[in-house]
Amino acid sequence: MAKKNDYNGGEIKILEGLEAVRKRPGMYIGSTSASGLHHLVYEVVDNSVDEAMAGYCTRIGVTIHADNSVTVIDNGRGIPVDKHPVKRIPTLEVVMTILHAGGKFDNKAYKVSGGLHGVGISVVNALSHRVRVQVKRDGNIYEMVFSRGKTVEKMHIVGSSRSTGTTITFWPDDEIFETTIFDYDTLRNRLQETAFLNRNLRITITDERELAPRTEEFVYAGGIVDFVKYLNHGKDIPEGLKKPIYVSGASEEDAPVERTGEVEVALQWSSSYTENVMCYANDIFTPEGGMHLEGFRTALTRVINDYARRQNMIKEKDANLTGDDVREGLAAVISVKLADPQFEGQTKAKLGSSFMRGLVLKVLSDGLSDYLEEHPRAGREIVRKAQQASRARNAARKAREATRRKSLLETAALPGKLADCSVRDAEMTELFIVEGDSAGGSAKDGRRRDIQAILPLRGKILNVERVGDHRAFSSETIQSLITAIGSGVTQVQGDGEGFDVSKARYHKIIIMTDADVDGAHIRTLLLTFFYKYMRPLIDEGFVYVACPPIFGVKVGKKIHYVYPDGRTPEEEILRRTITSLGLDPDEDADELEADRPKKKHRGYAVQRYKGLGEMDPAQLASTTMDPKTRILQRVTIEDASLAERAVRELMGPDVAPRRDYIEKHAHDARFLDA
Repeated sequence: MAKKNDYNGGEIKILEGLEAVRKRPGMYIGSTSASGLHHLVYEVVDNSVDEAMAGYCTRIGVTIHADNSVTVIDNGRGIPVDKHPVKRIPTLEVVMTILHAGGKFDNKAYKVSGGLHGVGISVVNALSHRVRVQVKRDGNIYEMVFSRGKTVEKMHIVGSSRSTGTTITFWPDDEIFETTIFDYDTLRNRLQETAFLNRNLRITITDERELAPRTEEFVYAGGIVDFVKYLNHGKDIPEGLKKPIYVSGASEEDAPVERTGEVEVALQWSSSYTENVMCYANDIFTPEGGMHLEGFRTALTRVINDYARRQNMIKEKDANLTGDDVREGLAAVISVKLADPQFEGQTKAKLGSSFMRGLVLKVLSDGLSDYLEEHPRAGREIVRKAQQASRARNAARKAREATRRKSLLETAALPGKLADCSVRDAEMTELFIVEGDSAGGSAKDGRRRDIQAILPLRGKILNVERVGDHRAFSSETIQSLITAIGSGVTQVQGDGEGFDVSKARYHKIIIMTDADVDGAHIRTLLLTFFYKYMRPLIDEGFVYVACPPIFGVKVGKKIHYVYPDGRTPEEEILRRTITSLGLDPDEDADELEADRPKKKHRGYAVQRYKGLGEMDPAQLASTTMDPKTRILQRVTIEDASLAERAVRELMGPDVAPRRDYIEKHAHDARFLDA
């Protein structure tokens, strides 16, 4: 008997106003994690930056308040407050409460803008439990208050002012976000980038959550040239390349509006092995690149090969330098401005405007060709560095191919000391990477042999940020990792060539190191390796960090385990645990007799687990390996540009960035495991 068809018009739900944003926030800000939370600030700041690009704003201030609300203030023209001709309500209210309402659709109010879709500020309103807006215009200060996208205080005048501008304060909605705590460094770095991209725009950030408010100001007269210098700070720069190369250009004057654009490129090579190219469209960072990056790469490779052949540095019979060869050690900033940018998604990760590929290609080809002709020493330095990279890359390719040939499908020998699991379904299997044979022995005895594999490491893995590809792939430890995982490796950072995530033999790759300084160091080295050569594993959510206990508190015959939380000193965590057990943390601990009656004892024994090998297999399994009882932390990349910079500065060969970091954050290191 056929089932009754109950699917009718009553099943179709209409979400009014900003309800759609609250129902599916990820569609508008990417996620409801910390990344999405910080995206709220970016959306508000982007509107102020649009005023700056239009020539009306010179200062932007961002303040994180003690209650974790955020205020963004600018001295632009101020959001219009007159009655909207269609909606018949104040335009300010239209902008704040209606999706796709903005001044960026007809290119009259803004020739270029980052806030493309007219949804940014209204999305912030929808996802905040309170928003207060003040607008200085026409001699008055106008104010409106909103809550979760709805108006709670109509527009009214609260004062007078001779200046103009907009001030927006918002409180993120804890019903929406996993966390509502803003990270100062994340916002700071984004605002600094924005200042680099807008020559002479003054941006300040203030954090009022500390006892003494912290304030920093950014303003750069050199624009993206200063940005490239910042990216290469502390690196060894070849003598002929001390000054960054800068080229700029624009589309033809008679080009149609939809194909109008401007291009700025600054680039400089250092002696490092990594490439660091930052792409922006209308000041919006595009981590996945797009048409402007394609044009840049094509022009760069073509111009340098043409120059090398004209100078007879590449012989007629020799192959051209590849793009990877040319870009090794390159730091570059590509900043394009266009009237009608086409992004992929509201979070604007990739630029899709196809004409920009040709415009960037032409501007960079013309500008870089002229530069090389006028600076022959710099040209020879660039070509020689690319040729060195080519030779090293060919050697690394041979080492990499040799590693692949040693895959488990081609040889009966397991890589290193891998104890594999019996299940072959990658979605069900786990690989534990442990340090040393001692921990490896306990892990092998305590594992689930059907789904859990164990790979002990022989000593510390190489810091791959400080060595070339050839040396990295020649390492026996790294070869064992590559062979065990089975997915191959990326050729260079950010390039997926040679890597196939579908071939990964495990969908949980768990770094399980000791809960001490050495363990943290090994964990960092492994994460650096994964970031540089297997980053798609991180992007797919396959990489985890195990969280073993740091203490065991034995009361009678039972052991209570104490885990770190990443913020609280170990001693304080231990005291809280002991107190929660009804014991006195100030009482001297003593070894308990196994048969002492529970009612009479007040003592306890504490063991600090410096190494995983100090736990027997059953303890290790129950605390760290058993899927039912363990704690795992998934490794994620919230901001690719920040991650790249952190890896490069803290793990790279240059000492100066690490020294600067230590000097800046030394006051935070109050509790050291020495």
